[in-house]
Amino acid sequence: MSDLRDAAMSTKAWPFEEARRLLKRYEKTPPEKGYVLFETGYGPSGLPHIGTFGEVARTTMIRQAFEVISDIPTRLICFSDDMDGMRKVPGNLPNQEMLQEHLQMPLTTVPDPFGTHDSFGHHNNAMLRRFLDTFGFEYEFISATEFYKDGKFDDILLRACEKYDDVMKIMLKSLRDERAATYSIFLPIHPETGRVLYVPMKNVDAVKGEITFDDEEGKEWTLPVTGGNVKLQWKPDFGARWAALGVDFEMYGKDHSTNTPIYDGICRVLGVKPPEHFTYELFLDDKGQKISKTSGNGISIDEWLRYASSESLSYFMYQKPKTAKRMYFDVIPKAMDEYHQQLRAYPNQDVKAQVNNPVWHIHNGDVPESKMVVPFSMLLNLASAAGADDKDAMWGFIRRYAPDATPDTHPDLDAAAGFAVKYYEDFVKPSKVFRAPNDQERSAMEDLAQRLRDFGEEVTDEALQTIVFAVGKEHGFDPLREWFKALYEVLLGQSQGPRFGGFIALYGVLETVSLIEKGLAGDLG
Repeated sequence: MSDLRDAAMSTKAWPFEEARRLLKRYEKTPPEKGYVLFETGYGPSGLPHIGTFGEVARTTMIRQAFEVISDIPTRLICFSDDMDGMRKVPGNLPNQEMLQEHLQMPLTTVPDPFGTHDSFGHHNNAMLRRFLDTFGFEYEFISATEFYKDGKFDDILLRACEKYDDVMKIMLKSLRDERAATYSIFLPIHPETGRVLYVPMKNVDAVKGEITFDDEEGKEWTLPVTGGNVKLQWKPDFGARWAALGVDFEMYGKDHSTNTPIYDGICRVLGVKPPEHFTYELFLDDKGQKISKTSGNGISIDEWLRYASSESLSYFMYQKPKTAKRMYFDVIPKAMDEYHQQLRAYPNQDVKAQVNNPVWHIHNGDVPESKMVVPFSMLLNLASAAGADDKDAMWGFIRRYAPDATPDTHPDLDAAAGFAVKYYEDFVKPSKVFRAPNDQERSAMEDLAQRLRDFGEEVTDEALQTIVFAVGKEHGFDPLREWFKALYEVLLGQSQGPRFGGFIALYGVLETVSLIEKGLAGDLG
């Protein structure tokens, strides 16, 4: 443990860098509450998306790193702002007309358009928890609706009454004059309609803990700020939630970064030191647009899990969190292969290198062995060449390449074979475009086919790769990558592909000869 802690105190792995920064918060005095509190927030205005998962995954990585370098206990809370009013209806939901009738209602009072839960908010909360449970996260879930209605927010809400002018002063600096004229940090829940009201305050009584306002029809109301009668606007809610819970660490996307002084300032005004922050770059869809849960663009968690392992998604989340990344289906094969490359490297690394390896953070130091004797990218090309429509067909080739491998002994390979078939069917097959070879390419491929027919050595990746290289050089391909590009385009219908010697070893020598013959005859398209 001492070696691990020593390595953790010097590594440049970002979770440990953040953990060390958090530890300085309590270098003189441990937390009075007895633990360090990590928080992630979720706005359930739409179905949970992959960015939400990323926030919890990354926060968990920092929490794990903190537990290596400190003996202070930790907690992780996932807080759902499900009392927020539904401002617009997400376009990817059923029962649009019904939802339109419930605009500005708290999400936990909007009927569930799927008909499976008590409300739309409850449905989305359940979806979030299912996703998080799938990945084995350790967390505590808090519903804002329950937090407000059960009185757990009351002390801070009363303090917000006392400090109303100070909190408003922070907020008004960030608002345009037109909005500032009617702005209030408090959002009353209308006693009759149940809608969240965006109305100015006529009076805030700090002694009684009450607010007075006119509703949209001009009728005056006085409500206590406690007991779930009132919620806070989202920016004040951010800082007030930190104060109410005693949050020590929260990360959020770059789109929140300009609000950090507001969140921090409100937390301080309410008498609590604001937490440490980590701002990450946003995920982008295939068109370079920010992924949004209301628009449903990008890739969902369920979609990723259809084509790859959960660990590969965690690996993707680990990589360069401060760099904006396209997150679409085409990133999946690379994430799968790089994850297993890191798994294979891990056992031969020293402790310093291990804590800098992404798989340490994905598995909290309990790193499994990779049984992926065939790269995922190679499995995709096998599915393509073989026209495989299930993983059993894939295993017919895999067993010849790796005789000792079985679905039971190599479960990660078995799962990957299934993923590869689905990915090939949905993404590779529809975009395959075969072309005829030119004269130089035809001559080279005929030569390669003959050499493979005559091949009598032990079938190894390297021996076959040597033959492929030799043919390309002898037929004058310069640069040599044009030879490999021709093989991919003529035989696989794509411009990029695997290390071809390894592909021949997996697919089979004589099977590759047959593939070449079909490609030369124009029978593949």
